[in-house]
Amino acid sequence: MKKPKWVVEKEQAQKARGDETVWLFGLHAVRDALVNPHRKKLRLIVTLNAQTKLADAIAEAGIEPELTDPRNFSAPLDPGSVHQGAALEVKPLSWGSLSEVCIGAVAPRVVLLDRVTDPHNVGAILRSAEVLGASAVIGTRHHSAPETGALAKSASGALERQPYLRVRNLADTIIELQKMGYFVLGLDGEAEHTIEESLEGRSDHAVALVLGAEGPGLRAKTKDTVDQLVRIRAAGGFGSLNVSNAAALALYASRG
Repeated sequence: MKKPKWVVEKEQAQKARGDETVWLFGLHAVRDALVNPHRKKLRLIVTLNAQTKLADAIAEAGIEPELTDPRNFSAPLDPGSVHQGAALEVKPLSWGSLSEVCIGAVAPRVVLLDRVTDPHNVGAILRSAEVLGASAVIGTRHHSAPETGALAKSASGALERQPYLRVRNLADTIIELQKMGYFVLGLDGEAEHTIEESLEGRSDHAVALVLGAEGPGLRAKTKDTVDQLVRIRAAGGFGSLNVSNAAALALYASRG
């Protein structure tokens, strides 16, 4: 019996994800990936200077590095990548399901990203999420920044430790979190209430914070799905925040 078209497409997509690899670059990102036991490492290309600086991490990973000339760095990176003489080919990390990541912590915090595509912003958000104790950062499979070398470098190692999930549908994920007991807040500069006002008396609840891309903000469907729209308390009615700064402030404010 011939498989339906949607089944074939799903199987092809799963195979493509299984074959996918990522090139990480930069001393910090490569070091943290080398010492991450959950990261499958395939190929390490380094200059002699970088090999010396990463010697302990290389030994811990048990990988044989390939030496390259710093004037003709041989890893397949985008021109302009600040690789610092080190590049590591890896498999993307698998953090498990939403329930595996988002259930268990006391008063957990989760960050959801609605069409935030800039890898530098997502990397910075991962750093803030790790520092401020978020259970996960969640984007979508489409219209969000995938796991790349640029994202890993911006995350400054946090990508190896901070769960970063990419889901098929953001609204469905919000509903799933609500069923798990999360109070879901959407960040909107025009909202009536601040984060602190909305969470008064609820600081011990599970809270999810949804942030949209700079400019367009949250999509209408997202606004309709969250429990409440909130804003960050500001000193005046002017200016706006970069989405990574907004994520850090929102996480901090949600802790009460």
